[in-house]
Amino acid sequence: METISECVGTILSLLGEDEKREGLKDTPIRVSKAYREELFKGYTQDPMECFKVFDSETYDQMVLLRDIEMYSMCEHHMLPFFGKAHVAYIPRDKIIGISKLARLVEVYSRRLQIQERIGEQVTAD
Repeated sequence: METISECVGTILSLLGEDEKREGLKDTPIRVSKAYREELFKGYTQDPMECFKVFDSETYDQMVLLRDIEMYSMCEHHMLPFFGKAHVAYIPRDKIIGISKLARLVEVYSRRLQIQERIGEQVTAD
């Protein structure tokens, strides 16, 4: 986090700001913390840890979770984008808890992304 903080301070200076002024003096550490703990926390999370599986018995109908709120950061400009995801699967030998589908979207969306890749990553797991 220290390196990120230093880089944010450099960016502020390059923009013409005084990174030591009252309103900005803690900004580099706040940005670093927001990056690590919220905006890009998907890099420290293992998508496979999202899954809690159960025997499916004879379930063979599609399971669908709609309107999963998704927030991410565009890899091209590092600006936010958001939307809703819909994830469906057909159980085979196992089923997963429905909330885990939303969790999987969250893990992948909290990385520098494009929406097409999020879809590929979620469906690959």
